[in-house]
Amino acid sequence: MAIEEKDLKNQQKVDLKTGNEMAALSVAQINYHVMGYFPITPSTEIAEFLDEMKTRGEHDVAMIPADGEHGSAGINYGAATGGGRVFNATSANGFLYMLEQLPVQSGTRFPMVLDLVTRSVSGPLDIRGDHSDLYYGLNTGWPILIARDPQAVYDMNIIATRLTEHKDVRLPVIVAFDGFVTSHQKRRVNYFVDRKVVQDFVGEAPEGFVNALDPRNPVTIGPYMNDPDYINNKYQQSQAMYKAGDVFKEISAEYKVLSGREYPVLDEYMMEDAEVALFLLASAAETAKDVVDKLRKQGIKAGVISPNIIRPFPAKEIRQSLKSVKALLVGERADSFGARGGNLTQEVKAAIQEDKENKTIVLSRIFSIGGKDFFADEAEDFFNLAIDAAEKGYAEVPFDYYGVHAGDPEKAPKRLLEPVKTEQWKTGLIKVEQDETTGKLNVKVPPLRALTKKPKRLAPGHGACPGCGIYPGLETFFKGIEGDMVVLFHTGCGMVVSTGYPYSSHKGSYIHNLFQNGAATLSGLVEMFWEKKRRGEIEVGDNFTFVMVTGDGGMDIGMGPAIGAALRNHKMIIVEYDNEGYMNTGSQLSYSTPIGHMTTTSGVGEKQGGKAFHHKDTAQIMASTNIPYVFTGTEAFPQDLIKKAAKAQWYAQNAGLVYGKILISCPLNWKAKDDEGSAIVGTAVNSCFFPLYEVEQGVTTITYDPEEKDKRVPVGEWLGMLGKTKHLLKPEYEPTLKSFETEVERRWQRLKAKHENPLL
Repeated sequence: MAIEEKDLKNQQKVDLKTGNEMAALSVAQINYHVMGYFPITPSTEIAEFLDEMKTRGEHDVAMIPADGEHGSAGINYGAATGGGRVFNATSANGFLYMLEQLPVQSGTRFPMVLDLVTRSVSGPLDIRGDHSDLYYGLNTGWPILIARDPQAVYDMNIIATRLTEHKDVRLPVIVAFDGFVTSHQKRRVNYFVDRKVVQDFVGEAPEGFVNALDPRNPVTIGPYMNDPDYINNKYQQSQAMYKAGDVFKEISAEYKVLSGREYPVLDEYMMEDAEVALFLLASAAETAKDVVDKLRKQGIKAGVISPNIIRPFPAKEIRQSLKSVKALLVGERADSFGARGGNLTQEVKAAIQEDKENKTIVLSRIFSIGGKDFFADEAEDFFNLAIDAAEKGYAEVPFDYYGVHAGDPEKAPKRLLEPVKTEQWKTGLIKVEQDETTGKLNVKVPPLRALTKKPKRLAPGHGACPGCGIYPGLETFFKGIEGDMVVLFHTGCGMVVSTGYPYSSHKGSYIHNLFQNGAATLSGLVEMFWEKKRRGEIEVGDNFTFVMVTGDGGMDIGMGPAIGAALRNHKMIIVEYDNEGYMNTGSQLSYSTPIGHMTTTSGVGEKQGGKAFHHKDTAQIMASTNIPYVFTGTEAFPQDLIKKAAKAQWYAQNAGLVYGKILISCPLNWKAKDDEGSAIVGTAVNSCFFPLYEVEQGVTTITYDPEEKDKRVPVGEWLGMLGKTKHLLKPEYEPTLKSFETEVERRWQRLKAKHENPLL
């Protein structure tokens, strides 16, 4: 039954919200069962907003922090097989990391909704928006809806829930919207005040389908399937995809009655008699509409086509829309390299081929990739290209990039610092000798002042936050490394703030790769080094050292490859700066975040008291791989850290892989004073939360015992120095504090037992 206009006004609130806020609001109102997630910019805010809502008791979604996007996809697939509602959000390389799992879910026909907040795919690394991630999703078997503004994000998520669960579809659905342009900019929106309106529209999750949680009806999910059956499976999946297009129209029509907002398959602007047109996805189409108004006043019949759904591809509707168009320019924010046009260009051309009467000239331009802004004058340039082709009857340049500027070699940045010579890295003041009897290393390091003349590995000029502990921690460690070094940084704060094309703070050779593959990448370089040395193809000293720097959760998503490198025992060092979170994306919880600590995805409120589980002991995990040397350290104990760095270098050059963990302060996200970093990490050591020790050839040695020094302090003294943990000292959080203290003591006592007994 149609709803009266006055009722619509009563049911919806007008507000200013971003796309990410509207995505989170739709999820909370629908009240999904499960969200497995892993933070990646610019989609991270969705999980953050949902966590805030959960602390206030505004939804019951079980939010499960994964160890990476691949893991989050597995969590969600597993949850979907249980018959409930499942949601996730991701972007860019995170989407690609989970890509393997997406055809599994669509091929076995389990519903869920995934918000893809589009962003450039590395490399090089760029965190701003284009559609290079979206295009990888075109062949996953997921229907794909496009939301051009925050209002559409809210509405499309509601529509997607109905679409994914429809009996004729039963495919997981992607809702894609532009990173930053739509995800972070506030726009005028309407949303239902009472979530019951939304829940009544989507209905209860349908029953009667395959469900792994029904013991009375056991099922086999994802069996091995031979070729005669497999092609039938794919045919059924294909039919469901095309059916999704029809079902989308039906649901959109119903939603128009409920909300007053319409989402046809194509959003067409002035296309009734258009002779020149642009085909654009998402937010760019809104910019072009203003140009259409300008051209229409000049007597030019211009129009814009922007699809609300691209899987299934609306070929029939596009042919109809182009019936009078002489020239169409397809603007794409991603390239299909080597295809002479992006993916949608090829599909538009294919759609036109099916209409013998259609003579539309199609131009293709790759534009605004890497988050480059798209302005009205640029849309006008696109129209001028289409107008020129329409007048000539052909396109002089059918495919090209738009907005590319040739570099001027004379303006290339000059090297500011001369390369540091090998001799300058070698002081000769650090002595490492192996004891012939015990096999252990004896290390002598000079007082710190004697090493001040040694060049820093990083030049001044990086962009770290005031008080950031990454660089004091790393530079102290590097003081113990003699000679040449190649360093690989995982994605993270350390990487982002020390490189920004065309500049770099690194004085030595530097490589970047993503969280999940840094250890594998560096191990490949190490083996290339030794092989080229063996063949006599390079002349480099044997004291060349390879170091991988990880942090910001890099030993969560990157743990598997790190363990693989450890088991292969490559001659390299993995050093982790532990700031207890994913700080580079905005301080979300990591598996290294201790229990009870507040992050942007483990909020503190009426219904939640910080992170709900204990932190991962990475050093002990790596020690269990039987690598030659494992250590912990902090800048607060510099002599200890430098000595361990010297040992690490010797073992990495002579025996195999080394792992080290350095606790560093993050004043911004720890909510601590900028100038107290060393004192804070020092107190963490004295509280026994972060003990200093080494595991040398399987034997554990505590290198600093606060109890022996009569300097041990309660864990609460350390927690009181951090704004993120002060709540734990309040009476209502006493159980969490007690659990934390008990775990710290348990780990300390186990470490002491290992120290006292070399066989443990």
